Amino acid sequence: AIKHVIENKPQGSCFRKCPGEQDSVTFYSPPHSRDPKQMLELFEKYQPTHVIHLAVLVSGLFANREHKVSILSDNMLINDNVLNMACSKKMQKVISCLSTCIFLDKINYPLTEEKVHLGPPHDSNFGYTYVKCMVNMQNHMYKEEFSCNFTSAILTNIFRPHDNFDLKHVHVIPALIHKCYLAKKNGTPFKVMGDRSP
Repeated sequence: AIKHVIENKPQGSCFRKCPGEQDSVTFYSPPHSRDPKQMLELFEKYQPTHVIHLAVLVSGLFANREHKVSILSDNMLINDNVLNMACSKKMQKVISCLSTCIFLDKINYPLTEEKVHLGPPHDSNFGYTYVKCMVNMQNHMYKEEFSCNFTSAILTNIFRPHDNFDLKHVHVIPALIHKCYLAKKNGTPFKVMGDRSP
């Protein structure tokens, strides 16, 4: 979606290129993001002025539940590398993308940023949730200690055309799409997990 917006900026858009400005949209895979040397090479190659931090290792509900330590440890390395490099290279702005799973398990709606750190998340997402809470805190600390213009945005579950549709390692929307596809293809009922309570 970000690449599409940048490549198809409408006239008058705040995302439109200024004269002499050069776009560089780079999608860097999370395994490389864990390596400080490769992160340095990336920053030196593209010399960005702004970073939208989307790098994350996540596998959907079942894998997140089974690999909490790996999810937490790998993503802490990614966050440390991205934010440390952005600080040392004096980025004009960094936006780290969070997730709605950072809210506590039992919460009253609507969700607001004041409710982010009110309590523990659902146990199925512990590693992923806490690493997202930590990158939010890291942004605040970098701003306070080094005057970095780092912030966070909370995104909802979204999907894309080439998303992960593996039913064991998938998020809700792609799982429903896949189940609906299989039901139609096989002429079977479309079954959704849950007890129908709100």
